[in-house]
Amino acid sequence: MAQASPREVFELLASGKADAGVVPIESLVHGTVREIYDLLLEHDVWIRGEVIVPVRLCLAALPGQGIADIDHVYSHVQALAQADAFLRSRPWTLLASTNTADAGRGIVKRRERGAAAVLSPRAAALHGLVPIARDIQTDPRNRTRFLVVVARAALAESSAVPVADPARTTLAMWVHNEPGSLHRALGVFARNHVNLSKLESRPDPERAWDYVFWVDLDGDLGSGAGATVLEELGRETQKVRLMGTYPRAAEPG
Repeated sequence: MAQASPREVFELLASGKADAGVVPIESLVHGTVREIYDLLLEHDVWIRGEVIVPVRLCLAALPGQGIADIDHVYSHVQALAQADAFLRSRPWTLLASTNTADAGRGIVKRRERGAAAVLSPRAAALHGLVPIARDIQTDPRNRTRFLVVVARAALAESSAVPVADPARTTLAMWVHNEPGSLHRALGVFARNHVNLSKLESRPDPERAWDYVFWVDLDGDLGSGAGATVLEELGRETQKVRLMGTYPRAAEPG
């Protein structure tokens, strides 16, 4: 079931009202959805999988509305950016929403004429909106990576079984606030021939002007030889939190 915000997805997991949630973590063109990293840290969850979905966007409005009737457009800031070239072609007022589905849902709920939403064709149909312009994404190569997350408390014993290759591991690490600390931590991966596919920093919610470093890396650190890497990393950092080991998604054809 669709939720109005990523936070509501995590709250459903925490309450036990949902078995799993799917949240966007990054797009190929516009990068990270930073809010998700903060929510992952705030909640006791585990990443079980990922999926990569091509970005296809349309401009949709209430039935009977056309391009000439629209004066303002709602969507998530990333979707607005992904359709920037199309949206700049007209003098519309652009308004940010919590997510693309919520943008469409709000228009229907308010029966708001003169308004349109940027969202996927599927979301438009789900909420009863009619596309008035299709494939408005600026870059046809763009795609979004989503994470499948579950509450750690709901993990089965089978979660300890090694993940089939190709695998990806995501972890968060708190390095010492001193010269060379990040270099030493990253050196652990280099010495153990572990390839990093992504490194991201977010503010530490508990300490002002300190940062949590998020790492995506190739391979399964949740079992076997990965234990050695985590042990070494623990000696070079203040704290390490393994967030998930899961099959790496195949690129869509």
